[in-house]
Amino acid sequence: MPIDATAPYDDDNIFAKILRGEIPSTKVYEDEWAIAFEDINPQAEIHTLVVPRGKYVSWDDFSAKAPDEEIAGFVRAVGKVAREKGLVEPGYRLLANVGADGGQEVPHLHVHLFGGQKLGRMIA
Repeated sequence: MPIDATAPYDDDNIFAKILRGEIPSTKVYEDEWAIAFEDINPQAEIHTLVVPRGKYVSWDDFSAKAPDEEIAGFVRAVGKVAREKGLVEPGYRLLANVGADGGQEVPHLHVHLFGGQKLGRMIA
C-alpha cells in the first residue's frame, strides 16, 4: 500500500528490521552508510535494493535532512553495488519511489537497482 512520504519515520518498517538483523535478507553489500540486498519479488533479472542506514522516509526526507557525508556515502554505495554486479555496461536503472503517487510502499528510503536485461520504457 503506498505511503505518505511526509509521515514520521516508522521504526517498525521492514527495512528497519532488516537493518537491525531482525529479518533475514540476502545481503550483497554492506558498509557504514548502506546495505544492499536482493529483492524478494524481483522485477528484473537483477533487482537489488540499496538502503541507507539512517532513518529517512524518502528521497525528499534524505536530501533535506541527511548530512553531506551521509548523502555521499549512500550515493557511492549505490554506485559500488552497480559496479560489483557488472551493470555499468551494458547499463542499468535506478528507481526511488517517493510517496503515494510515486508508488512508495516501504517508509524507508531505498533505491531499486535493476539490470541484467533490456528494461524497456521507463513508465508503461
